[in-house]
Amino acid sequence: MPRKRRWRAFAIAGLVAVSTAALHAQDPFEIHVLEYEELKLGEFTFENHTNYVGKSDAAAGVDILHMTYELTAGINDKFSFGVMQLNAHRPGGPLESAGWRLVPHFYAPRSWHWPVDTGLTVEMSFNSTRWTTDSRSIELIPILEKRAGKVQVDVNPSFERALHGPGVRAGWGFGIAARVGYDATRRFTPSIEYYSDWGRWLDFAPPGQQIHQILPGGDIRLTKNLLWSTGVGIGATPAGNRIVYKSRLEFNFGGRGKS
Repeated sequence: MPRKRRWRAFAIAGLVAVSTAALHAQDPFEIHVLEYEELKLGEFTFENHTNYVGKSDAAAGVDILHMTYELTAGINDKFSFGVMQLNAHRPGGPLESAGWRLVPHFYAPRSWHWPVDTGLTVEMSFNSTRWTTDSRSIELIPILEKRAGKVQVDVNPSFERALHGPGVRAGWGFGIAARVGYDATRRFTPSIEYYSDWGRWLDFAPPGQQIHQILPGGDIRLTKNLLWSTGVGIGATPAGNRIVYKSRLEFNFGGRGKS
């Protein structure tokens, strides 16, 4: 079998394997470090997040599958707008709608020549109370990105609070997500991701009650416009999930796509 065909067969087999595993359990709706991603008018990205976490619902003590669909449209080099539709599944039950989100993205254009590529994403969530106690919430996610040769570093501090529900009293929560990727080839970028929840802003939880997860994985470019990101995460504290499986497919269309 030619090398190119062997590579495609390997990628497809891996995709099927992870997708099948995701049917048996999972975690949050979006396990993803946001990158600086300018979209021009008429350019779109469609993403499917499929995440599996064993014993992810601490209260119920069961495995949960989360599946999210996200469509983002470019407006100009400073602004794009996305919509996310959330779904969740407990063993023995159907896949249920868990809510939706409106997601505006703001970027400082590279033409400004800032030392770090900078953006801001706002996620406005409208949640089903079958899956969370707070029916509305907001999250502010700055995007800080720096590339040096084949190495790319992304950092996402996050500030989140409930707008309606019992969580309003808790105020703002704080966490950090980060990713280091290395462009090994045009087809494959291995990476290490970090996700955390530190508790309330300026009143952080004790270390043992914080969530810290390390997620090795990588990005595989299946075609010019189709990217598959996958990984397995390990929780460092008992407050978080000990094992996390993630899979994200990103399809670019309407413009030149990714090269």
